Amino acid sequence: MEALRAMSNIPETGRTSRVTIRLIAIQILVFSLLATLGGRLWYLQIRNGQEYAAKAKSNHVQQVIDPATRGSILDARGVALADNQTRLVVSASRTDLLKMKDGGKAVLTRLAKVLNLPAQEIRNKVRLCDAKTPQPCWNGSPYQPIPITDEATTQQALQIRERSEDFPGISAEPTAVRRYAAPGDANAAQVLGYLSPVTDEEITKAKNGPSPLLRSDQIGRSGLEREYDNYLRGKAAVTRYEVDNLGRVIGQAKSDKGQAGSSVVTSIDARVQAIAEKQLDQAMKDARQQVDRNTGTNYKADSGAVVVMEAKTGRVVAMASNPTYDPNAWVGGISGKDYARLTGKSSNYPLLNRAIQGQAAPGSIFKVISTSAAVNAGYDFNGHYPCTSSYSIGGQVFKNFEGESQGDISLGRALEVSCDTVFYRIGHEEWKKDGGDKPKANPSDWFYKTAHQFGLGKTTGIDLPNEVKGRVPDRQWKNAFWKANKDTWCSQGKSGDDYVSKLAREGCLEGMKLHAYDSINYAIGQGDTLVTPIQMATIYGALSNGGTLYNPTVGKAIVSADGKHIRMIKPKAHGRLPDTPQTLQQIGDALQGVTMRGTAAWRFQGWPQDKIPMHAKTGTAEVYGKQTTSWFATYTKDYTIVMTISQGGTGSGASGPAVRKIYDALYGVNDKGEIDPEAALLPKPETSLPKIESDGTIEAQPIKPPPADPSPSPSGSPPQ
Repeated sequence: MEALRAMSNIPETGRTSRVTIRLIAIQILVFSLLATLGGRLWYLQIRNGQEYAAKAKSNHVQQVIDPATRGSILDARGVALADNQTRLVVSASRTDLLKMKDGGKAVLTRLAKVLNLPAQEIRNKVRLCDAKTPQPCWNGSPYQPIPITDEATTQQALQIRERSEDFPGISAEPTAVRRYAAPGDANAAQVLGYLSPVTDEEITKAKNGPSPLLRSDQIGRSGLEREYDNYLRGKAAVTRYEVDNLGRVIGQAKSDKGQAGSSVVTSIDARVQAIAEKQLDQAMKDARQQVDRNTGTNYKADSGAVVVMEAKTGRVVAMASNPTYDPNAWVGGISGKDYARLTGKSSNYPLLNRAIQGQAAPGSIFKVISTSAAVNAGYDFNGHYPCTSSYSIGGQVFKNFEGESQGDISLGRALEVSCDTVFYRIGHEEWKKDGGDKPKANPSDWFYKTAHQFGLGKTTGIDLPNEVKGRVPDRQWKNAFWKANKDTWCSQGKSGDDYVSKLAREGCLEGMKLHAYDSINYAIGQGDTLVTPIQMATIYGALSNGGTLYNPTVGKAIVSADGKHIRMIKPKAHGRLPDTPQTLQQIGDALQGVTMRGTAAWRFQGWPQDKIPMHAKTGTAEVYGKQTTSWFATYTKDYTIVMTISQGGTGSGASGPAVRKIYDALYGVNDKGEIDPEAALLPKPETSLPKIESDGTIEAQPIKPPPADPSPSPSGSPPQ
């Protein structure tokens, strides 16, 4: 018995020892876990406590946005080109709807009957957007009233408001909506631009900038709406609500006051704008009735542009681009049908502002640059230069326009009659002086250098987005273009004897060289040269004002909503023409001669030249595979007007009548050549701002409709 008891004591002691060890291990593990948790708790609540508290608080604060009233865009006389109109907007409070047992379905169904809209369409509009939810849906704050329609009638709004017990969470309130007024039929679509909702990417990008964006914002996408968006948009009012984890409002936090957007007063005159648009459109229609002698078909006149600019300041008085569109199509969200109509292949892209984005060879209106280059290269302005019917080099014949010959003439007379061969010869001589096919190390390149000095090959700096810079096909461009296209040319030129294959072979082997024919064509504004109407308007404005190249401007002043703060947008210059006063005077005299006895004389018959000296240059640019481009560049002491029509024919033939009628309207010139001050729309540029009232409203001067047809087209036959 004792032996058995002794044997049982040994294992019992061992078991006790093992249990003790296990308990100690568990205690150590528990204490370790508690220490870890305690350390983490200290880290979260003590060291980073404030950061996480702030985050927790922000997670329970929601904001409701009351968008600011967007500022107006006004013409120089205070007439609204773009403003806001009050519409009855029906909105739904998603927060209130979700408090209902059925999630607000019954209310939305009743609302659909009142608005004559499908119930499902309304339900879709109040659902929140996410990665899985297709449009339509709401992309804004769920605590903000969600707009259902901005086209409610007064009767519909009254039904909703008078039967409020049937429409809890539904409101019908007057709200400001963008409107493009087109006063006096002045559309100005490409100048004004349009609005569309902000994107998440834009919100993120602007988050830390001077003008952060809210999800409810509409921002400018083109034109002045985009250029001055930060001023026009204003500052939205933001009301912050504290909500619990179920989304119920439990209090109101600090709010930010809103601020209405500023208005932009422009230098556009709505009356002149309407005339410019009308005359450009009519000129294109008339061109389509004329037969192109080269093709035997009518001119297509598929697009065009006109710029009316103050010569002494660069301020834009009118700018029209055709084809055009109605910017109101974008208000409230553009439909798929309208978007396709404005951007499809058959649309001819009316969203383009061809005054600043349309590029074409300038033809003979470029010759003022060639004349300046010739004089700066040492040629006598009043020297004698043969104006032959053609000019030949290396078996190639370059003809004068319609084969005309004028004998020995001066550079001034060459401008008047637009003699191509005078400029062919000088351009060729300069090319040879620079080394020809084996150019000098530092060639003078007078013709190319002068074009750059006139501001070509770069943007003018106009206060409109997406301006293009055109092209000066100098040696640098030629070499870069060859490098970019060499492989393609070499591949295309391997076989074939057609014209395109021959050009490809030549480009492959010698595309980096500046050839004689390049310089000859370039001297008369042909070849690879590209300019925009705004560039040429800037140049002819400089010829008028004594040589200053101004940055064209459309904005004239920014006026705060209360009228207390006015920021003037002053004209700025970006260069001067490389000519002496004497050369500028000589060129000016020659351009007067164009209207009196040169290529534009038939378009300015009866013009009061002694009272308002008119200067002009016609241009007819040839484009491979297309009909000729019409150019007409003009100026007086007050204004410069440049018009172009793609595939429209000759400069004076297609564009001339329209430009003449715009001048007739500006100065009040009747068909007898008499000046009627009462009929003149703008005999002198507007220098002052419209009257600003004490409450910030801007008093607009009334617009009287322009005459149906300022003057009949002068009779005669077109020389060019």
